[in-house]
Amino acid sequence: MNNLKIYNSISNKKETFIPIDKNNIRIYACGPTVYNYAHIGNARMAVVFDTIVKLLRYVFPKVTYVSNITDIDDKIIKRSLEEKKTCEEISETYLRIYNSEMKKLNVDVPDFQPKATEYVHSMIEKIKHLENQGFAYNKDGHILFSVSSFPKYGMLSKRSKEKQIAGSRVSVESYKINPEDFVLWKPSKKNEPGWNSPWGFGRPGWHTECFAMASDILKTPFDIHGGGLDLKFPHHDNEIAQSCCFQNKKDDFSSYARYWMHNGFVTIDEKKMSKSLGNIVLLKDYLEVYNGEVIRFALLSAHYRSPLVWTESLINQSKNILDKFYEVLRKLEDIKIQRYDLILPKELEVCFFDDLNISNAFVYLNKIIRNKENFKTDKNKKNLKKILMTVSNILGIFKHSPKEWFNEKINTSDENMKIIEALIQKRNVARENKNFSLADDLRKQLTNLGVEIQDGPKGVKWKWLN
Repeated sequence: MNNLKIYNSISNKKETFIPIDKNNIRIYACGPTVYNYAHIGNARMAVVFDTIVKLLRYVFPKVTYVSNITDIDDKIIKRSLEEKKTCEEISETYLRIYNSEMKKLNVDVPDFQPKATEYVHSMIEKIKHLENQGFAYNKDGHILFSVSSFPKYGMLSKRSKEKQIAGSRVSVESYKINPEDFVLWKPSKKNEPGWNSPWGFGRPGWHTECFAMASDILKTPFDIHGGGLDLKFPHHDNEIAQSCCFQNKKDDFSSYARYWMHNGFVTIDEKKMSKSLGNIVLLKDYLEVYNGEVIRFALLSAHYRSPLVWTESLINQSKNILDKFYEVLRKLEDIKIQRYDLILPKELEVCFFDDLNISNAFVYLNKIIRNKENFKTDKNKKNLKKILMTVSNILGIFKHSPKEWFNEKINTSDENMKIIEALIQKRNVARENKNFSLADDLRKQLTNLGVEIQDGPKGVKWKWLN
């Protein structure tokens, strides 16, 4: 048996991962609500759990990974009314964009990417069962889960009843018997989409969709449930409550998922990135300037459970590190290896198996690429390349040939020329407005593209860096 350890959010400690079925590891992670472009926080969750799945696939023969898509939601409805499009048109548009952007980050499409609208009938059946068993009640056309019916509610977030009420996303409405109760089904308004149900025309609450999809696709219990730290309460607490009560296993919180994993927040200027603070950073803006692999590496630069401070210097540092390793791979370009030969040395296995300690892994990698002995014989070169390609498979980096990687600096395609011209124009405007901080940032972005800016009395000139 392996020595893989992961931090289990429900016990708040590292635990040796013991699979339910070592021949098929089952993992679920909460995916995005598709009504707008993905932000860096969305991307971090996707990259983190894609990396966890890649590590599990290194260790085990089969991994089944499910990550859902919320395609019916208040935000989607609001967007559809604003743009005079159907909710399906809105969600399909942004789902295509999301998957396209994730591909650029070397994120594999999950084995299953179910949409909430595909599981509404399953949700109705499960809600009806909870109501029949006395765990849910009907009031004013709303079906609500009665939190008092599940004494272990909040076991994941460890919140007191007062904090549960204060921290809930849902305000206290007149149709709630208790303030902490949460909606399983609600009536649809005249101009909103909905489905026929035993309680009238309406739609499911957000907290029911993941419980239904995870249970139907993976069956319970499954191995790992994951998502962003902000989902611990109330979303994941609510999933546990529904599943345990649905199975009539109120005292067995592991009857739903055995391990819970959560990635930390992305922070901007030491503040959590959020729409309310107006500091959302869109992934698409960075993909216009940087290779997706640079962004992926930056998202993995802090331990997945820790906050990630997003800055331009982080991006530049990530690119420099990747450049260094691609220089090594260029020296090993003529060395051929077989995919079935890939394996981690014990020193790296210890790092990756210790709750995905990437930082320690790179301490070791930096040590071996500085060792000149590793470049003296073909045998040593082959061993070094095996190690780097194994890391590539787990971390989703080093996916380009060195030639492709470094040629990006002098790529004169129409698309890249447009990006360069747009950045120069933005910089000109910033200088005219005396926003020299922004102008300096834009100069750095151009430098990263291999462009040197020369300001003169006749305007701006640029050339490729040597």
